[in-house]
Amino acid sequence: MSAPIVTVFRSRLRDDRADGYEATAEEMERRARTMPGFVDFASFVAADGERVSVIVFASRKAHDAWRDDPIHRAAQERGRLDWYAEYSIQVCEQVAERGFTHPT
Repeated sequence: MSAPIVTVFRSRLRDDRADGYEATAEEMERRARTMPGFVDFASFVAADGERVSVIVFASRKAHDAWRDDPIHRAAQERGRLDWYAEYSIQVCEQVAERGFTHPT
């Protein structure tokens, strides 16, 4: 069995970005959630404007299918042209998982 793949996408938007970012981001999240092997998606925006998305797929194969999805690829290209000042992507293999829930 393969380990889950966790992608950490950190970005900052340009001040002069073209319209359409929010709608495309929402569309990409919806599309990712329909992909076989999708596990989870969470996104956060820090006070200084940094955006962080954490996306989990059940396997490398599922992750790569999302990475290579043609509609996702087109959105990535538009991001580089119109929206992002900078971004970094870290793709990691999950080696452990722990959790805690307070017994209320």
